[in-house]
Amino acid sequence: MNLVGGGLLFMVAKTLILYLPEMGAPAETTAWLQPLLSCVAILVLAKGVVGFLAGWGLLQRESWARMLTLVLAFLALFNIPFGTALGIYTLWVLLPAASDAEYRAEVFRKAA
Repeated sequence: MNLVGGGLLFMVAKTLILYLPEMGAPAETTAWLQPLLSCVAILVLAKGVVGFLAGWGLLQRESWARMLTLVLAFLALFNIPFGTALGIYTLWVLLPAASDAEYRAEVFRKAA
């Protein structure tokens, strides 16, 4: 969803914002609004790519994927209401010490 949202925001920043002065908006507004929306879109796209990599890493039982997923789960807590629910569930599943031991055993089994 982040990839779709980031892509749409980037398209809005690069196309529709250019037509605001023709609709009567002050040129000063579009001068700072387009770079701001472009930066936000790039950050959202980056979050989507990192989330995709974390999911792929978990499916492949990579050793770095659990920690990356935990970081993304903490960031998801701010996305009310669905991100909060998903972040809490992810932390509940991956954060306990038993989950760490089980994940390390899966990584070791994959490597062997």
